Amino acid sequence: MKKLTIYTIFIYTTVIAAISCKKDFGELNTDPSVVTVPDINSLFAFSADNIETYQGSEWVWENLEQLLRFSQHLTTDPYELSTNINGRYTVLYNNVLPNLTEIRNQVEMRAERPRYRNIRAVTYILGIVQALKTTDMNGSMPYTQAMKGRTEANFRPQYDDQKLLFDTWLAELSSAVDSLSEPAEGQLNLGSADFYYKNDWANWIKLANTLKLRIAVRYEKADVEVAKRVFREVMEDPTGPIDSDIAQFVYDRPQWNPIGNDIDYRSPRFGTSSIINFLKSTNDPRLPIYFTPNDLVGGFRDTLTKYNKTLPAWINPNDPLVRFQGGPADWTTDPARAAWYKTTFDVSDWSKWRLIGFINKKFFAPRYGNNQTGRMLDYMVTEAETAFYIAEFIQKGYGAGFDTKGTAEEWYNRGIVSSIRTMNKIALAAESTPGLTGDGEAQIQAYLAHPNVKFNGVNNLERIYIQQYLNFYRLATEAFTFVRRTGYPKNNSAYYPRNVWNEPIPRRYPLDEPPLGTNNANWESAQQQQGFTPGDRGVPALSTQRLWFDKNSPAFGQGN
Repeated sequence: MKKLTIYTIFIYTTVIAAISCKKDFGELNTDPSVVTVPDINSLFAFSADNIETYQGSEWVWENLEQLLRFSQHLTTDPYELSTNINGRYTVLYNNVLPNLTEIRNQVEMRAERPRYRNIRAVTYILGIVQALKTTDMNGSMPYTQAMKGRTEANFRPQYDDQKLLFDTWLAELSSAVDSLSEPAEGQLNLGSADFYYKNDWANWIKLANTLKLRIAVRYEKADVEVAKRVFREVMEDPTGPIDSDIAQFVYDRPQWNPIGNDIDYRSPRFGTSSIINFLKSTNDPRLPIYFTPNDLVGGFRDTLTKYNKTLPAWINPNDPLVRFQGGPADWTTDPARAAWYKTTFDVSDWSKWRLIGFINKKFFAPRYGNNQTGRMLDYMVTEAETAFYIAEFIQKGYGAGFDTKGTAEEWYNRGIVSSIRTMNKIALAAESTPGLTGDGEAQIQAYLAHPNVKFNGVNNLERIYIQQYLNFYRLATEAFTFVRRTGYPKNNSAYYPRNVWNEPIPRRYPLDEPPLGTNNANWESAQQQQGFTPGDRGVPALSTQRLWFDKNSPAFGQGN
């Protein structure tokens, strides 16, 4: 597979009028094929589409090969952190921020400027979706001075530190919420260019508030008072955060096929014993959605008896969910079991069984194999994520003095229900294996009542964390941010033990130096200010030199 890089750059052209020997003929000499006043809706649609469509390479080189393996949501052959990463950074500056900034520039020049108030507000929310994802892996980056080349001839913007980025985005999101909360009468909209929310301004407010919660949980270890303040702001906002299926931020284009058969690129992906064992122990409806079963079907016990064979000791043949098996996240910790990832159990010449199933490939790649009709739904910001953040903050005591609109347990249950239903919806659209039958209500209620799921007054926070973790199976950056900031799943936990892991894990990506003669001084200054060794792409540096939000976080598996 070739490296997938996005080279598309939206170029704005300035026309220099030709000299005419006839007075007042300037407008006749203007090239009619040159766009001097770009269409705002087209600019928005380009950015809105690009925050999703660059992700094919990200899924293959980052999510499936690195981030979800580091978080132990799956396991695969270990590979080096290749140079085919950080498409998030490239697309932010080439395909997202330029157009959103140009929309604001165009609005400033228009006589009907007040009628673009909501459109302008939404440009900030959309940009922050991608910008936050970018700093999550890179730290300091240009933002407050970015995109000022055309207007201010600033081609060497400073790299804002992560605290400044978070503070700037919180202010921009709050301003966007205030703008969108005003009466919408007379406001222009984006037409079909807003294929996310179809110009429903209330849902854009909800997305902005959930993004504020995303920032708040990252802020917690650096300044808990800021986290508490932001939580209160969100809960006191009349519209609030994402609280329904229709308010979730989802990309849904029928022909979108980001992964396809590259789901197996370089190595298949398997479930770890930690996640599969927990899903089995609670009879979680997401088990068949997330993972595929092995080959122990039908009368396999009779076949074993016939050929006098015995399964490996780590498989209980009487397990009612025997078809779902995982293995070590770090293969070096249990090489005997890890050998079964790629080896069949040969009972006879006619019976060669896979003992460990794969991840559910069609759940990630609906067009896997020869399927031409499966649909990829990418839920980038969800109701479940929102509910679990709220439950977490209430459980930690951050909800005192204002209406949290429910208890920690109630928000926790809302998160679980939404997660299961959303994952089932993704599976159905992908023509993959669903987890619910009928309306699914009986299964969901049984799951909520399960002793290993229901609040028990002993380890409620861990239960919130684990459900949050299980929900991030489709959001690799959020999954990796979660395990960094919390230290969960926890080593040796009696509830959900993390797999033993010996390999050093990078906690960030290296940010390459700009081309020589450009913004090198600002880049180097930012690297040094963060405590990074400039240009060092080695794992020792990446695993020990942490981002600002991550500096006070526990080690992997050391949550408390």
